Amino acid sequence: MAAAAQAAKTATEQFTLAGNQAFKDAIEKSLAALAETNTYSKKNLEAMVASVTAAAKGAETVGAQAMAYSKKQMEEQVAAAQKLAQAKSVQEAVELQTAFAKSAMETYMAEMTKMSEAFTASLKDSMKPLNERVTATVERFQAAR
Repeated sequence: MAAAAQAAKTATEQFTLAGNQAFKDAIEKSLAALAETNTYSKKNLEAMVASVTAAAKGAETVGAQAMAYSKKQMEEQVAAAQKLAQAKSVQEAVELQTAFAKSAMETYMAEMTKMSEAFTASLKDSMKPLNERVTATVERFQAAR
């Protein structure tokens, strides 16, 4: 009877130790996964902040370009109106107006190209951090398979 009691006690102790170790391992694994998830989430948040910062900088650049263009166009329109007012004949007025319209259209097209390039660069810069996080996520899922 004593041997059976000792065997039961030993088995119970081993079972308890194994259960405690399994519980400890599961907790450590869960905490490690939680820490990894927190790190991953932090990197995602940092990518969002970098993206928004880049977009704001791009919007500021495009806005500054638009303001400079508007100011320049206003000055050119005033100068063209003054020249037009000083025209000596209808022919001269038509020539001045035609030259102004041609110049204004060329300037407009050049400015729109410049703004389009700035917008594209801004979009590219603002998407870069997000693309990096998507790539990291894809790599993480592929590594998990």
